[in-house]
Amino acid sequence: MSFDPIPFNWLEALKHFAFVFGSSMVIALIVCLVVGIITRGTKGFVDVFRGVLDFFVQIIHISPRRIWSLSVLTIRESLRQKILFVFIIFAVLFMFAGWFLAGAADRPDLQVQSYIDFVLKAISWLVIPIMLLLACWSLPEDIRLRTIHTVVTKPVYRIEIVMGRMLGFTVLGTAILLVMGGVGYIWINRQVPDTAKESLVSKVPIYGDISFTNREGAPAASGINVGDIWMYRSYIEGATKARAIYKFEGVDESDAIDDKLNLQASFEAFRTHKGDMEKGGILYELTFVNEDKGLRVDTSPMINKEYTENRLQIDRKLTQKKNEGEADQEVVTYDIFDDLVDKDGNLTVEVACLEAGQLLGMARPDLFIRTPDRSFMVGYSKAILGIWLPMVLVIMLGVTVSCFVKGPVAILTTFTVVMVGFMSKEYMNEILSGKMQASGAIEAWYRLLTHMNSQTELPNGPVKGIIIVVDGGIRNFLWLCQQIIPNFGIFSNMREYVIKGFDVSWSAALLPGLLTTAAYILPCLLISFYSLKLRELEAK
Repeated sequence: MSFDPIPFNWLEALKHFAFVFGSSMVIALIVCLVVGIITRGTKGFVDVFRGVLDFFVQIIHISPRRIWSLSVLTIRESLRQKILFVFIIFAVLFMFAGWFLAGAADRPDLQVQSYIDFVLKAISWLVIPIMLLLACWSLPEDIRLRTIHTVVTKPVYRIEIVMGRMLGFTVLGTAILLVMGGVGYIWINRQVPDTAKESLVSKVPIYGDISFTNREGAPAASGINVGDIWMYRSYIEGATKARAIYKFEGVDESDAIDDKLNLQASFEAFRTHKGDMEKGGILYELTFVNEDKGLRVDTSPMINKEYTENRLQIDRKLTQKKNEGEADQEVVTYDIFDDLVDKDGNLTVEVACLEAGQLLGMARPDLFIRTPDRSFMVGYSKAILGIWLPMVLVIMLGVTVSCFVKGPVAILTTFTVVMVGFMSKEYMNEILSGKMQASGAIEAWYRLLTHMNSQTELPNGPVKGIIIVVDGGIRNFLWLCQQIIPNFGIFSNMREYVIKGFDVSWSAALLPGLLTTAAYILPCLLISFYSLKLRELEAK
């Protein structure tokens, strides 16, 4: 895996939800205030608080029956716009995709990944844009054609109109997504050859924390840097005391498969000389350590085969000779779960490179305990959920924006928000963290025009003060944009899990996605309600 899944605990999850929900509610109130002042002048300031109070009153008195009737009406209107033509595009893609994807990779597991990647991307790139267009275009078009007057003259609340639209588009998008997901699942199973069927699984890993020791055996912050631009893996030197130490938490007998501990490794070799290429890889060794009992049990040397799944099946019972080098040697048997797992349920594994002059690189996800696999259907269903969540979020944003601007502007605005949320979140985080040198826009232009590199300090003077103040304001604006724009990158991680053959993690992927979507529901409803409330929909 090229990504490092970091799990959420419930406390962090609640903090994440509270922060996203709180910031989005503040932004919603600011948007309502701006819209109110623009449309009603100074009276809009007071109207905002009245509107917010009216919003919560209407929320209490909403009728599920009226909302469902409005959602059915929304579905019928969408079907009249030939929305189901998307299935024709979908069918054409799948009719010819097999021609282009067959033989796209030499290894069977990579071929399977290309099939899964194609299906999930095809579904998301078809469903999400179509629902964006519908959500942004429907309400402004009804207002322009005055067909909404037949609705607002009935005993319905404004909030029910908004909720009916959102629910209707969500139900329609869910139905389309289920059909496409089912067809995609069948297509994957038919395309994957029998020799690669074993790759269609959802692996359930247990990741540990990683630490290092240097060539003298002293603790180190990281391993050796071999010059990679992307410092993803740290390397340990062979035939020294350098070790990579993995500590797995919560290990028990239920994690065993056929009475064996299954580990999977994906280490990377860095050779300082050719070595013995006939072996097929560099030799390394695992050592199970229990500090509580003072036990260290080594395994037999293993060969690191790069670019393949190194599945290590280690017998639960390990034997080791005591008093080595003496005539009277005793063979002792240790049980991994009874003897080598410590009292807190932690299993510590040390990795050592055995060949002098060679280095072995590893990151936290490069070694994990592989617990009993789940079916491919389980992981695939969660990946479809990873498409459904951003679809719902896009629908909410589209309906919200369409309540106070016309269709084309709503489409452009929502599309921009989605693209920024997908692409530039990490870059914005890097700028706002202060770790990037010369990250200010004005400072960057100043250095460019004066041919000054990023390492040189700005000269003291009024110019430096102006640059700091202006760049500080720009960073504050970027921070505000970061709080407004949902992080759509959270949802794309779910697809990566399934493509790599893993089950989608609840704590590292599903939970953040669900909380992010839920945090925007109430703010979107508030902005939509207030914007719709300001419009004289009954006027002829």
